[in-house]
Amino acid sequence: MKRAEDLRAILDRIDRRGYPAYKDTAGQYQFRSYVLSIDHVQGDPFAAPSKVSVIVSGAQAGFLKEDYGSRWRKAALQDLLIRRFYQKADKLSFQAKGSGKSGLISVSRPSQKVLERSACQIDAKTGEIHFCLEIGFPANGRTVNSRELGKILFTFLPECIEGSLYARAYDRKQVDGVIALSDDQQFIREELERQGLVAFVADGAVLPRATGVSDRPMQKAVKFQSPASMEVFMQLPHAGKLRGMGIRKGITLIVGGGYHGKSTLLKALEAGVYNHIAGDGREYVITNDTAVKIRAEDGRSVKKTDISMFIGTLPNGKSTKEFSTEDASGSTSQAANMIEAIEAEADVFLIDEDTSATNFMIRDELMQRVVHRDSEPITPFIDRVEELYSHFGISTILVAGSCGSYFHKADTVLQMNQYVPVDVTELAKAEAARYPLGLEDLKPADAPEFKRVLFQKKSTSDRMKIKTMGKDAVSVDKETVDLRYVEQIADTEQVVMLGQILKYALQSLAGGKRTIQEIVDAVFDVIGKKGMGGIYGGRYLPTGLAMPRRQEVFACLNRYRKA
Repeated sequence: MKRAEDLRAILDRIDRRGYPAYKDTAGQYQFRSYVLSIDHVQGDPFAAPSKVSVIVSGAQAGFLKEDYGSRWRKAALQDLLIRRFYQKADKLSFQAKGSGKSGLISVSRPSQKVLERSACQIDAKTGEIHFCLEIGFPANGRTVNSRELGKILFTFLPECIEGSLYARAYDRKQVDGVIALSDDQQFIREELERQGLVAFVADGAVLPRATGVSDRPMQKAVKFQSPASMEVFMQLPHAGKLRGMGIRKGITLIVGGGYHGKSTLLKALEAGVYNHIAGDGREYVITNDTAVKIRAEDGRSVKKTDISMFIGTLPNGKSTKEFSTEDASGSTSQAANMIEAIEAEADVFLIDEDTSATNFMIRDELMQRVVHRDSEPITPFIDRVEELYSHFGISTILVAGSCGSYFHKADTVLQMNQYVPVDVTELAKAEAARYPLGLEDLKPADAPEFKRVLFQKKSTSDRMKIKTMGKDAVSVDKETVDLRYVEQIADTEQVVMLGQILKYALQSLAGGKRTIQEIVDAVFDVIGKKGMGGIYGGRYLPTGLAMPRRQEVFACLNRYRKA
């Protein structure tokens, strides 16, 4: 391995030469307490920045083994290191001058949620830290400006590393607090099952967000307070006794007037599949981590999905056991989304009436009298919601502002009144008894079949380009996958990883022999053994990847139109 002095000599030698001379810097260099690895050098100052990584041994880093001794602790510590590094790098970025991306120091920018990211990986056995970032190698025009790069590599970067990747840079109480919070959040996740719950919202939680485009907590917002009838207690390992609202398995209806907080509560539950950082307001809003937001999605592609539980034989005689379309309607898209969520092993459905297809959710008695069931292929969700729980073990949390028919089906009815939840189950049931549902007898649904083989042919392309459009879409080999309505994608870096997973599936797992479940299992098996790098497959692991859930991987593969 080369030394830091060797890197200085290379920079002196190539100064003012043509930009391709920067290629000579590629390799690993031993600095005093870390290894600097220049993994890929950009070919032009206006091209994507150079890929750089820093390796710090566990002994040098100095974190305690118990700090990263479990999956959730490791994720929390990695998140802390990325946040600190980002704060320092953001102040130093572009202080080295030049053309194009010269002077850029870029690393992942974490959100309010704690995600596993490629930017920082800690070896669970040795404590070694592998930290990835991007640097814009400075140039004057297209000429090497190695003096400015020297500032970055020998002054700015060491400052970032020293202030973020060593235990000595932190107040021990801060690290302990991050680890303790991750332990408490994991405890609640495990306690949900023990107490028969699908979600928990702590008293004092701040659910509203600052703005529609900000995930930060709203200032002076009404703090959450559980109804006495839904109150549960958690004895957390570190924070002690915590009180809050437990949403039990079964069917829960959230009602209330407009702007009273129904959708705000549902949004918090959607986000509760992830852990949140201290100060977010939703640190102790924890939802079963398989929960899936279900909505209508007009125009989506559906491939060979058994939607017969909800959509019977169509008027043209077409079976819905292997339903396919390039332009799904509201009802067929919502049915497909629901069946695919079952296939992805979701235990909870999260549904908002506002984003659902009306004819999928309900058919009132008058409509049933005029249009007989024999003439209607759609079996509305209201007729299956109890069966989904009793036969398939899938709970439902539904926001409803206009349809009271679900009062008959709900185990719990929660009214949001100026952001304050009130248990109105008894009142709702009493009123519902005055308006009985006139439903016809319905045959129980057969379990959906999950034998879909989507990827018939392996890709023969060696260079499949991936392009992302924020959280809205990912393009793989010029085929765009629309992800706008996969609402639990939390970060653009998850979209990048979804693109990598789709690419890996097309190149390594396609061929018509594996079902989609087997493909997803194979993907997570590789990630479990080799990490995200096992999917990425390059010479180096770049910054800019974040792990999605299993449910979002299914959603991405299911929306790939060439499948």
